[in-house]
Amino acid sequence: MKKSKLILFAMAFAAFSFVSQSAFAQNNFKVNVENSTLNWKGYKPTGSHTGIITLASGNIAIKNNKLTGGSFVVKMSTIKDADGSAKLEGHLKSADFFDVAVYPTAKFDIIKSEIKGTKIQVTGNLTIKGITKQITFPATLAVSKDALTLTSETFQINRADFNVKYKSKTFFNDLKDKFVNDEFDFQVTIVAKK
Repeated sequence: MKKSKLILFAMAFAAFSFVSQSAFAQNNFKVNVENSTLNWKGYKPTGSHTGIITLASGNIAIKNNKLTGGSFVVKMSTIKDADGSAKLEGHLKSADFFDVAVYPTAKFDIIKSEIKGTKIQVTGNLTIKGITKQITFPATLAVSKDALTLTSETFQINRADFNVKYKSKTFFNDLKDKFVNDEFDFQVTIVAKK
């Protein structure tokens, strides 16, 4: 009798362990930097510029089909202007803007996500030029067994928060209409696989 109870207990424990591990397992996905896209758009009174920038690396953590974490490193030297202006690209990489020689990477670390309707609100710490600020943006998440795609809506980042001063009204009062907007648009599509 004792032996049969012991066997039943062992079987129940093993089954519980298996269910617990499968139900609460966290899956880690490695970002495919070639297939992921980071789009930016900056504004000034006389027009705008658009372009892309590339990830150096990244990973995303999923638990029970919910986004629970992740980290992304952006290679700042890859900033490109959609019109192919080498002058603009060089200026954006200079000390006037992102000072790529001193700060070659930027980083985003996911803290949490919250489901709101058909979207998720992704919150994390964004570090640019050694300064870290918390941001939140709306996105959609599509998860399959071996891959996922995280697609943000267009959201804004305030460059003044990261000490990017060039022609910023936050730092200079006498610019009149010669300023560059502090807020720039950003949109990301992150593709990742196990």
